[in-house]
Amino acid sequence: MRFIVEQEKLSSNLSLISRAIPSRPTHPILSNILLEATAETQQLSLTAFDLSLGIYTSMSAEVEVGGRFTLPAKLLNDIVSRLPNSPIALDDDAGESIITLTSSSGRYQVRGMGAEEYPALPLIEDGESISIPADALIEGLKGTLFATSPDETKQVLTGVHLRIQSENLEFASTDGHRLAVVKAESLNGDDGSENISTSKIEDFEVTIPARALREVERMIAAASPGKEESKLMVKLRFDESQVIFEIGNQRLNSRKLEGSYPAYQQLIPNQFLNQINVDRRNFLGALERIAVLASQKNDIVKCTIDNDQQKISLSVEAADVGNALESLSAQVSGDEPKELAFNVKYLMEGLKVLNTSEIQIQLNAATSPVILNPLGGVKMTYLVMPVQLRN
Repeated sequence: MRFIVEQEKLSSNLSLISRAIPSRPTHPILSNILLEATAETQQLSLTAFDLSLGIYTSMSAEVEVGGRFTLPAKLLNDIVSRLPNSPIALDDDAGESIITLTSSSGRYQVRGMGAEEYPALPLIEDGESISIPADALIEGLKGTLFATSPDETKQVLTGVHLRIQSENLEFASTDGHRLAVVKAESLNGDDGSENISTSKIEDFEVTIPARALREVERMIAAASPGKEESKLMVKLRFDESQVIFEIGNQRLNSRKLEGSYPAYQQLIPNQFLNQINVDRRNFLGALERIAVLASQKNDIVKCTIDNDQQKISLSVEAADVGNALESLSAQVSGDEPKELAFNVKYLMEGLKVLNTSEIQIQLNAATSPVILNPLGGVKMTYLVMPVQLRN
């Protein structure tokens, strides 16, 4: 094997796929990256796979002699990232499982392993597929990934539930305490053409691990710098156990999460007794300030809604530390004043992704789900369960 590739190109692709390298590999070869050079196409491909998440990418290279080999991911990434921005030559002429890297600054030799034992990424040939605009996918992921559960014992809640019906694309995530739902509707182009294309299916639902979807976000950003994201299409292939995202010359494999996802639509109330419109930045700023004291106790903030004075008051009582009170004006409509309590982190995280100048808060009893919606922009519903106050 012998080829020449640009340092910057190789370094950026190594950084991308290294995220699929396991921290504690079950087999030594899984800590390596598979390099495959093809003389016929003048392409170099890189693969990393931890048996659950796999990432593949390819790039142009001057391939003199094709071949396949694996090298330690961290060591290779560390060396290449520090080399000057100039062509790098790689060859295995030294034999004994050694690869020589030659750049304008010097020469490095790295011991690797043959490619025979490296596990192949699963392929989906007879499964179903859809194509989704990258900007719609990113919009849905930004509005839901933050609300997935970090608890691995609740497997199905550690991912985002993706649902497609006709032209509507819906994302949902919950950790049991809050729920985020994003709807991307009317996915036809301005000229009436379909932005979502499907093969063999009309509707489908799938739950995908959050870890894999965070890598999809990074891959889209790498494949569409700047304004081109709106034109990029992402192809999804899936079967009973696997999902594959195809983004340009990159591919990500992930297992699907097993189990039935909660019937989250049933959790969202249809009617509300109180409605509040408030400036998002002012509300978030007040929460961030008062969270300094809330974090000293239990992260709980009390929220009082005053219909008469048209304001929201936020307060914290942290025994042995101090207390705090913040008030901000709001447009309040409803039957009576309300006093509720929330985990301040849940409120702040939701407000950061709602991302409009004004939001709407809808609520019923002090122990019923509270709904936050952005006024304008993305069609998002954020449900937060209040914390029961003890007198």
